[in-house]
Amino acid sequence: MIRAAGAVVWRGEEADPEIVLVHRPAYDDWSLPKGKLRNGEHVIAAALREVREETGLGVVLGRALPPVHYLKDGRLKRVDYWLARDPGDGPDPGEEGGEGIGTGIDEEVDEVVWLPIEEAVRRLTYQWDRHLLRAVGAAPLTTTPLIFLRHALAGSRQEWKGDDDHRPLDERGRTQAEILATVLGAYRPERLVSSHSRRCTQTIGPYAERRGLEVRREKALSESGYAPREAERLVRESLAAAEAAVLCSHGKVLPALLGMAGEALHRARSADLALAKGGFAVLNHAAGRVVTLERYVT
Repeated sequence: MIRAAGAVVWRGEEADPEIVLVHRPAYDDWSLPKGKLRNGEHVIAAALREVREETGLGVVLGRALPPVHYLKDGRLKRVDYWLARDPGDGPDPGEEGGEGIGTGIDEEVDEVVWLPIEEAVRRLTYQWDRHLLRAVGAAPLTTTPLIFLRHALAGSRQEWKGDDDHRPLDERGRTQAEILATVLGAYRPERLVSSHSRRCTQTIGPYAERRGLEVRREKALSESGYAPREAERLVRESLAAAEAAVLCSHGKVLPALLGMAGEALHRARSADLALAKGGFAVLNHAAGRVVTLERYVT
C-alpha cells in the first residue's frame, strides 16, 4: 500500500471557515495538501511536513478525519487526513479576507488559495476530496486534545537491578522520544504532566526541551505510587485547561486514566485501551464531550 498524509487546513470563524487548496501544474488539479510518507517517517510528521512544503504553513492538528483510499497506478493508496488550524505564525499564502492566491514552497505546487468551504468543494478536482470536505462539518472544527502517552522502550524490567523508577530508556526508546518530539509538536501541548519515573520523563523530555517547557512530575501517575484520587484530579485539571495537554504514564495506569477522562466527559467508561510503548492516544474534546479518541504508535 502507498501511504500518504495531509490535512484539511482551515481559518476564520468555525461557522464560516475558509479552506486551503493547492494547484499542481503537472496534473492541472486542485487538491488538499498531502504527500507520500518518507521511509520510516511517522504519519503525523509526514502530514506536518507536506502541509508546510505545499502551503508554507506551520499548522496545529485537530481531530483525525476518515482516511481516503483510491488506486494509484494499480496500487492501493491510503491518505490519512487531519483537520488543521492555521495559527497565523507561519508564512501565509494569501491575504486576509480574500481568496488569497499565492504559491507554496514545493516546486510541484504553483498556486495556494483560501476558499469558503462550498467554493472549495466545487474547486476540488477529485471526488474523494469533495466527499471528505463535505464530511468535515459532522463534528466541531475546534477541539482540545488531551494526549495519553505511554513511556518509550526501556529495556527489560527483569534485567534492571536498581529501583524500577530509575530504569532509563534504551537506545530504541531514545529514538522513539526524538520522534515524539516532532509528533507531539503537531498538537503544541503546553501542559506536560508525567509520572516521576525516569523512563516517562525521558520520553517527554525531548519535546519539552524543544519547546522550552517544564515537565510536572507526579508520583500519582507512576506504577509505584499510583493514587487514583490524585490521578483523577490531574486528569480533570488537564481536561479543564484551555490548552492541549499531555499525561505521560505507564501501560498499567493509562487505561484507568482514560476511563476517568471518559467519565468526566459524560461518556461511559470504555474497555481498556492498550497502548504500545511509545504509543499515545489523543482524546479530542469540546464543550465537555468526547469528539474523537485516536490511537497511534511510534
